[in-house]
Amino acid sequence: MTTRIPETGLDRETVFAALEQARAKDLAWRKGRAYAYVYDGGKEIEEVGKHAYMAFLTENGLDPTVFPSLLQFENDLAAMARAHLGGDEHVVGNFTSGGTESIMLAIKAARDHFRALHPEVAGKPELVLPITAHAAFFKAAHYLDVTAVPVPVNPETFRADPAQMKAAITERTMMLVASASSYAHGVVDPVREIAALAAERGLLCHVDGCIGGFLLPYFRRLGAEVPDFDFRVPGVTSMSMDFHKYALCPKGASIVLYRDKALRRHQIYACSSWTGYTMVNNTIQSSKSGGPMAAAWAVLQFVGDAGYLRIAKDLLATQRALVAGIRAIPGLRVLGEPEMTLVAFASDELSVFQLCDAMKKRGWYIQPQLAYGSSPANVHLSIQPSNVQWTEALLKDLRAAVEELRGRPQPDLAPMAQALTAQIEADPSGQAMANIVAMTRGSGDGPTPDEMADTNHLLDALPRPLQERLLVEYVNEMFVPSSR
Repeated sequence: MTTRIPETGLDRETVFAALEQARAKDLAWRKGRAYAYVYDGGKEIEEVGKHAYMAFLTENGLDPTVFPSLLQFENDLAAMARAHLGGDEHVVGNFTSGGTESIMLAIKAARDHFRALHPEVAGKPELVLPITAHAAFFKAAHYLDVTAVPVPVNPETFRADPAQMKAAITERTMMLVASASSYAHGVVDPVREIAALAAERGLLCHVDGCIGGFLLPYFRRLGAEVPDFDFRVPGVTSMSMDFHKYALCPKGASIVLYRDKALRRHQIYACSSWTGYTMVNNTIQSSKSGGPMAAAWAVLQFVGDAGYLRIAKDLLATQRALVAGIRAIPGLRVLGEPEMTLVAFASDELSVFQLCDAMKKRGWYIQPQLAYGSSPANVHLSIQPSNVQWTEALLKDLRAAVEELRGRPQPDLAPMAQALTAQIEADPSGQAMANIVAMTRGSGDGPTPDEMADTNHLLDALPRPLQERLLVEYVNEMFVPSSR
């Protein structure tokens, strides 16, 4: 198999065999032992989603007048999301490719709304958000020429601090952000207080429900204490919610919702100032497959409200069991009190990065998170349906891995980080950075390393601006044309 277009097309069986071979080292998510990236609802849900996806794979969402089926699916999905999140008849929404696109559209709408409302204000509009807000907000601010103003959170609960957000408001502030829930710690911000502050100051308020918006209403129905977070809260002006997470739909499937069409108008882009067709886009993409939209519509129809409630019951029980089990392991501590199926835990006695590697050797994938602000380096679990069966096995291996690492010296890479920082700053050629990238490639003979503890320790010790530069260079080295 070469990396040039073959002179003569290959037969189907050869191509399909090559596809299977290509994913030999991929994350084995079907085993249910991965606690990140994939939300597996089981074979039946997957088959329904794939069938609908393929049935509408070739249909193009560029022009809703050509494919009214896609317009119907999109409006149906917006109606289901609106009802699920307490919206009235004025709430409108659009289907997007994922949480990042939903967030980018909400910020684009807020920026243009602010500029229309305050033409006298000079400088970049500002977005005030807690440091626990998803990185997609910072990415959107970077792309859209908006200033992100991150503020500290409560160091014990990891929830946004309305007082800190209030202090950060200026004449250029266009929007406040709250999470329901935050990704890192699975906690719901005090949306009522933040939305009230926004309304008092005449600002927009976006609630990021990308990961929690779908599941939290079910948890509330099951008796869990879930703070108010959706359109039932006065002052909430927009929300984002992913279908490809806890609605168990194929990626990429998300939705962005607005309190009314007047605000959503700022999201839409039109261009007739060229020689081709008149272009009008309600999302960032122009041409886009109808597959993800049809799949999301089909999965929601197939699972149904009662089905999601049953799934939520199992997930809630699993979350509670894991939180209790982790707290019972000496040397580990859960960060905050998670309302969602997202659990973060840290340790003052051992390296959580080494713990992730030790668990990987035992057949588990758990996610390392670097320290930032009041949040120490920690391990993150995103619990999804196929994980439910493995709770006791995970805790057993976690206890064993902790005992294995207990007493092992934790590396102090601060001196190395200082030396590398000085080396990079003194080398305009960029060779020093290239040397560090090569050093952090880790072990393993595949395209990605098998062990990441040393790399994560080094990243955690570096200053944040340099850390981000290093990550850019690291990824820049990963994506190079094949030479086979």
